[in-house]
Amino acid sequence: MKLIILDRDGVINQDADSFIKSPEEWVPIPESLEAIARLHKAGYRIVIATNQSGLGRGFFDIITLNAIHQKMHAAVRAAGGVIDSIFFCPHAASDNCDCRKPRQGMFNAIAKRYDVSLDGVPSVGDSLRDLQAGFLAGCRPILVMTGKGKQAHENGGLPPETVLFENLAAVADSLLASEAEDSPEKMEKP
Repeated sequence: MKLIILDRDGVINQDADSFIKSPEEWVPIPESLEAIARLHKAGYRIVIATNQSGLGRGFFDIITLNAIHQKMHAAVRAAGGVIDSIFFCPHAASDNCDCRKPRQGMFNAIAKRYDVSLDGVPSVGDSLRDLQAGFLAGCRPILVMTGKGKQAHENGGLPPETVLFENLAAVADSLLASEAEDSPEKMEKP
């Protein structure tokens, strides 16, 4: 099974320091929905792993979070893609839970749900904590320069072998080009 794990805010949609608190505030990053659609059509299962501490802090409720996610699902479907599942941590940092990134609890739950090893699975984020959580679970860390990505890159301390891309569309381009190079049709016959 081909799997890719994406952070939400700053990777798929615009991020906000004051949190995305309503469906109206959820605005996709240009080309991100089309990137998800291309990956889906190439056989990838798209899984979101997102910290949503605004829930635990009372900035929005679960009904609002579900409405935001329904808007995201509909926008991705309209672009021709599918998000297979969304894993989220509702806790604030002070809750000291295992699921909040940079801990790997959500990633462990993904591996269990899909009954797969996450070794080498691409994990795309725009922050150090996104990459740390994926790296701890064995994922291949990918930093996008959207959202807080430029700041994360400038601050350094990224996991070993982190790959940088301008945005999710560039990630999709690279993954799909790499697959095309490895396809049997491209291999020379003796």
